[in-house]
Amino acid sequence: MFAETAPLPAPVHLPGADQPVWRDKLSQLLESTGEGIFGIDMDGCCTFINRAGAELLGFAPGEVLGHNMHELAHHSHGDGAHYPEHLCPIFNAFRMALPCRIDTELFWRRDGSAFAVEYSSYPIVDGGVVQGAVVTFVDISARKRAEEALRHANDVLEQRVSERTQALSEALQQLRELSAYTHTVREEERTRIAREVHDELGSLLVALKMDVGWLDKRLGEQQQREPLAAQAMRDTLRSKCQNMGRLIEAAVDNVGRIITDLRPSILDHQGLWAALDWQAHEFVQSAELSLDWQMEVEQAVPLPEPSAMAIFRIFQEMLSNVGRHAQASHLAITIVATAAEISIRVQDNGKGAAAAAFEAANAYGVMGMRERARHLGGSLEISSKIGHGSLFHLRIQLTKP
Repeated sequence: MFAETAPLPAPVHLPGADQPVWRDKLSQLLESTGEGIFGIDMDGCCTFINRAGAELLGFAPGEVLGHNMHELAHHSHGDGAHYPEHLCPIFNAFRMALPCRIDTELFWRRDGSAFAVEYSSYPIVDGGVVQGAVVTFVDISARKRAEEALRHANDVLEQRVSERTQALSEALQQLRELSAYTHTVREEERTRIAREVHDELGSLLVALKMDVGWLDKRLGEQQQREPLAAQAMRDTLRSKCQNMGRLIEAAVDNVGRIITDLRPSILDHQGLWAALDWQAHEFVQSAELSLDWQMEVEQAVPLPEPSAMAIFRIFQEMLSNVGRHAQASHLAITIVATAAEISIRVQDNGKGAAAAAFEAANAYGVMGMRERARHLGGSLEISSKIGHGSLFHLRIQLTKP
């Protein structure tokens, strides 16, 4: 490293230095370029340097000639550690007759300051023998500062994106938890309403039917002991009682249907698999479809009640989608449950639909099924082609693979 007032090392004498080597036009070209250019011999000593190169290093051109360029301008790393000459890419490049280009190092000025540099070294070959090298270099400090500023801005942007992504992920997780909680509350409310309807309204209707039946029976017993006019009135009353009995029976049936829609009792009493079997056969009978049914369930499949209810609701929505949109005549249902996974496939031969239809913003049924499946740690895959029906495939992992 050279201080601004320190004397330069004695130049190395160059044989033939007094003889003209470069032509005038080449000299003018070297002087007119803005890049630094210098030549070195096999000892690494400067044989020529243009004005731009000397100024970048803080010297006059004549002060550099004959000096070892590595010791003059390439002697240290950025941390101040010594840079051995035998490791210098410039020297190794021409000694091995190979070019190099480096943009990750520093050159040092006369005043001891350094600047980021991009340099290239090319060997000078004369008669098949390497005589030295030509080195071109340029100060890239401004470019490095711009790259660092860009890198910093990119880091800041990535940090902000990461923070926003984290916030969105947390919000999405909260939304999913809220959705799951809403489904749970809804099922609990359905269960409560179904029980109240069964216990209160169902009991009242049964009691009313019994009273109407008793009244009809008593009217029949009194008919034989009444005059004709009174018998006619008794007949009318009995007809009304019988009609009321039929209406009460219809009301009882409707109450039972409503209770089943709110909370299928078979799910509570016989479990999920029996409920799926019942629901599938009830649906195809109501929709007048033919059915291929297959169910394989291991005995030791543990399912908590909320999970069983969620799977049942997804299955109901699959069937509902077939009933509303498919216009199918045949349905194939395959259910396979093991200790590791539950797989439910519902395939129809209906009109099918484009894939975009299942991704639409108003496809609330599909979104609800997928959200329920995701909450259970599963997935819902839908494949459909116009004119070739649709396939809904629910998969739920019960144990980690």
